[in-house]
Amino acid sequence: MKENSCLQAALLCLGMLCYSHALSTGPLSQSRPSLHGHHEKGKEGQVLHRSKRGWVWNQFFVIEEYTGPDPVLVGRLHSDIDSGDGNIKYILSGEGAGIIFVIDDKSGNIHATKTLDREERAQYTLTAQAVDRNTNRPLEPPSEFIVKVQDINDNPPEFLHENYHANVPERSNVGTSVIQVTASDADDPTYGNSAKLVYSILEGQPYFSVEAQTGIIRTALPNMDREAKEEYHVVIQAKDMGGHMGGLSGTTKVTITLTDVNDNPPKFPQSVYQMSVSEAAIPGEEVGRVKAKDPDIGENGLVAYSIIDGDGMDTFEITTDYETQEGVVKLKKTLDYETKKTYSLKVEAANVHIDPKFISNGPFKDTVTVKIAVEDADEPPVFLKPGYIFEVQENAASGTVVGKVHAKDPDAANSAIRYSIDRHTDLERYFVINAEDGNIKTIKALDREEIAWHNISVFAVEVHKQHQETKVPVSIKVVDVNDNAPKFAAAYEAFVCENARSNQQFITISADDKDDSANGPRFIFSLPPEIIHNPNFTLRDNRDNTASVLVRREGFSRQKQDLYLLPIVISDGGLPPLSSTNTLTIRVCGCDSSGSLLSCNAEAFVLNAGLSTGALIAILACIVILLVIVVLFVTLKRQKKEPLIVFEEEDVRENIITYDDEGGGEEDTEAFDIATLQNPDGINGFIPRKDIKPEYQYMPRPGLRPAPNSVDVDDFINTRIQEADNDPTAPPYDSIQIYGYEGRGSVAGSLSSLESATTDSDLDYDYLQNWGPRFKKLADLYGSKDTFDDDS
Repeated sequence: MKENSCLQAALLCLGMLCYSHALSTGPLSQSRPSLHGHHEKGKEGQVLHRSKRGWVWNQFFVIEEYTGPDPVLVGRLHSDIDSGDGNIKYILSGEGAGIIFVIDDKSGNIHATKTLDREERAQYTLTAQAVDRNTNRPLEPPSEFIVKVQDINDNPPEFLHENYHANVPERSNVGTSVIQVTASDADDPTYGNSAKLVYSILEGQPYFSVEAQTGIIRTALPNMDREAKEEYHVVIQAKDMGGHMGGLSGTTKVTITLTDVNDNPPKFPQSVYQMSVSEAAIPGEEVGRVKAKDPDIGENGLVAYSIIDGDGMDTFEITTDYETQEGVVKLKKTLDYETKKTYSLKVEAANVHIDPKFISNGPFKDTVTVKIAVEDADEPPVFLKPGYIFEVQENAASGTVVGKVHAKDPDAANSAIRYSIDRHTDLERYFVINAEDGNIKTIKALDREEIAWHNISVFAVEVHKQHQETKVPVSIKVVDVNDNAPKFAAAYEAFVCENARSNQQFITISADDKDDSANGPRFIFSLPPEIIHNPNFTLRDNRDNTASVLVRREGFSRQKQDLYLLPIVISDGGLPPLSSTNTLTIRVCGCDSSGSLLSCNAEAFVLNAGLSTGALIAILACIVILLVIVVLFVTLKRQKKEPLIVFEEEDVRENIITYDDEGGGEEDTEAFDIATLQNPDGINGFIPRKDIKPEYQYMPRPGLRPAPNSVDVDDFINTRIQEADNDPTAPPYDSIQIYGYEGRGSVAGSLSSLESATTDSDLDYDYLQNWGPRFKKLADLYGSKDTFDDDS
C-alpha cells in the first residue's frame, strides 16, 4: 500500500512538472477581455487597457499503462474570472470526455479513469469551457487542448514472419547475402530508445552472421559443402532499447538450405566390371549395367556413358539410363563363341553440365574396364547361304537333281545334320530331298505354264537334338522348253461380202503361245501346202505376229455356198519350232454398196417373194403364245381336285352313331370302356369320306393325345376337337353321339331326347338358345314344339 502511494505521488509530481514545463515554454492560450486588468499610459498620455489571458495552458501528458488504484490526475483548468465562490462550472467535451477523462466542475481538475495505451491511441483532443452554474451561460469561449499519452517500453519487437526459409549455393564466399529479416516495435520511435532495434544471432554460428542494424544474414564460413550438411537452422534476435540491458526482445527462426553446384566429379565404385552374354543373344539385348556415383543432384549429377576403347567397340554399345543414372551395355552384333570368347571395353562416365567456377576440381569424368565373357550356347544348324535359287527344265524326268543345300552345326560338337522339306510349302510333292547330303530332286514332271516358280522351305536339324532346327527358303525356277504350239489368239469368225472385190482384206488374225517369249514369237503364218493355191482366199504374213486374209476372186453367192473353212498354219520361233493348224470360219453375207453387213442367212433370198422378216417373227410369236395357253389349260385340268365331301345341294345330313351301351354318367367310371368312343368307324375299316392324299403331311403335336385307357372324358373330347381343328387334311363334319343315361347322381339330370319325347314334361328349353352354336340343333328341335302349339 505504501509502494502504491509512493508511485502515485511520483506520477502526480511528474504530471505537475510537465504542466509547469508546458506553461513556461510558451503555452497556447485563448484570451478574451477579463474583468480584471491594469492601466498603462501611452506616449501622448492616453490610457491603454491590456487584456489578461482567460485560459493558460498548452498540453497535458499522461503516462500509458498506469495501474494505480486511484484515477491519475492529468491537469487542472482555471479561469481568471473564477473567484472561488462556486458560481463557475467547468465543462469538458471531446474525445474520451466523460468516459476516459472526467473533470471536477468546481475545481477544474481532470483525471484519467482508465488505463491508456499509446499504441492504441497516442493523443486525445478535448474542449473546455467555463459557464455560469446557474444559467449555463458561457463565460468564456470554448478552447481546445491536447492530452498526449506518454510512451513507455511495453512492446517487444516482433518479426514479420515466425519462420523464414532461404537458400544459398554451397561453397559461397564469406559474406554472401542469404536473406534479410525485419522486426518492428510498436513503441514510439520518437521518444527514447523504446523502438530502437538491434539484431543478433543466437543460433547458427559459426556458419552465418547477421548485421546488427539491417538484419541481413550472411555466410560466415567458406566452402560450406552441401554433401556434408545441407540444411542449417539459425535463430535471430531483435532487441529494443538499442540492445542495452532491460530492453525487450523477439526471435525468429531461419531455415537455410545449401543448394547444389557441380563440385563433385562422377566416380566408379570399382575398377573392373565382369559381365557375360550368351552367343545366342540377339542384337539390342542388354548385357549388363555400370554406374558411376556422383553426390551432386539434379542436372549437376547427370552422367553420360561412352565406350572410348577396347576390342568390342564394334560388337557392343552403351546407352545412358537417365532415370537410374546407369550405363546400359547392349549387344550390337551377333556373337560366335567358337570365333571369340572374351571382349574388353573401356567405359567413360562424364558429367553433362560442368560449372566453370569449379573446373579446378576436375576432371569431371572417370573410366572403368568392362570385361565380357561369351558363353557357349547350343545353337541350331546354320545354312551356308540365307537362301537358295535353283533352276530345272520343265518336263524333266523324275529324279532330276535340282540343287543341293548345305548346313553345319556351329557348336564345337559339330553334330550330323538331317534335311527335310516343309510339306506345307510343297503340297503337290514335286520334290524330294536327300536327308543325308541335302540334294533336292524332282519326283514329278514340272510344267512351267502351270507353275513357273516353286518356293519351298528346307529344314535342317541336328541328328541327336531334334529341337535344334533351322529353316531356309529355296526358290526353284522352272526353265521353259518349247512344248506348246501357237494358236489363234481368239475364236475368229470372219465374213466376206458377196460383192467383195479381188485382193480385198476382210480380217486380220494374231496368235498366242503359252511358252516363254524365247519360245514364242516371232509367229509365221501360212496356208497348208495342199491348198497353197486356194482359188477363193489368200494369206499375207504381216511379219509383226499378225496375218491378213484376202479375197482372191469376186462373185461369191450365198445360194451356192454360204460357209468356207480356211486352214491356217502358225509356227513359233522356238528351238525346235512348233506349229499348229487352225481353222478360220468364213461366212458369205449380203452387204450394201458401202460394204456394211446386211444378212448372212441363205434363206433370205427365198423369203423375199413372200413375207418379210417382221411378219415371220409376228407369226412365230403368235404360235408360241397359243402353245403356252394350251399347256396351261392342260396343266390346270390335271391339277383340278374333286371336292372332299360329295353332297347334293340342300341335302344336309348328319352322321348319327348309335351305341348299345350308354355312358355311366359322372359317377360311373367303370361301366364303359373309353376305347369304344375312339372312332368306331375307323376300327371297322369304314371311312365315310374320300381318301384323298393331303398336299402335305400333318404331324400331330406330341403330348396332345391322352392314353388309350384314360377315363377322363373331358380331356379326351378336347383332345379330339383340337386335333380335328388343326388337321388341314380333314374336311369339316359333325359327329353327334347320344347317351341315354347320365348316371344316378348327376345334378344335371338326363339330357336324352328319346326319354324326354315319351314324357309330358312342361320344361322350358329356351335356355338352349344361350348355349352357343354347338347346341343350336337341340334348341331348334325342342323349340319347335312351342312354335307348333302357337300355330295351332
